[in-house]
Amino acid sequence: MCKFTALKSAKMSGLCRGFLMTIRKLRFGAITGLLIAAGLLAACQTQQQMVAQREDLLAAAGFVVRPANTPDRQVMLHRLPPHQFVQRVNGDVVHYVYADPLVCGCLYVGTQQAYNQYKANQLQQHLADEQQMTASMYSDPAWNWGAWGPWGPGYGPYGFVYGPVIGW
Repeated sequence: MCKFTALKSAKMSGLCRGFLMTIRKLRFGAITGLLIAAGLLAACQTQQQMVAQREDLLAAAGFVVRPANTPDRQVMLHRLPPHQFVQRVNGDVVHYVYADPLVCGCLYVGTQQAYNQYKANQLQQHLADEQQMTASMYSDPAWNWGAWGPWGPGYGPYGFVYGPVIGW
């Protein structure tokens, strides 16, 4: 609490309110900044985990890992778009290259067969995820969906309504 509030002067009282508002704004700004920083940190970890998972699939599909262990390789690695496939055709042979300067500092090189296997593995993983989600759908006969709002045909395009509903 401000020590000036005991004073009867309107000018001092106004200064005190301004001082308290400034303190509140600073607190809000500091808390907001910390929350944003924590969110960004979590997003970075998630991105690295996603890249590492993709690299596991690349290795399983038959891509060969080439480390950027010389200055020339490091320069060339950074010239490629990170975490994207680049197709390289040399005569009749097609190679797919995947640069990872972030996690392993390496280059994954694979043939058309390895790339096709990678895509097939990705599809299998997607289907397995879908099956897991389908298997874990919630079905409890005692659950009261009506307590959560109107459901069923005629309640919006998805069978339920977001927001307030007349008569609910």
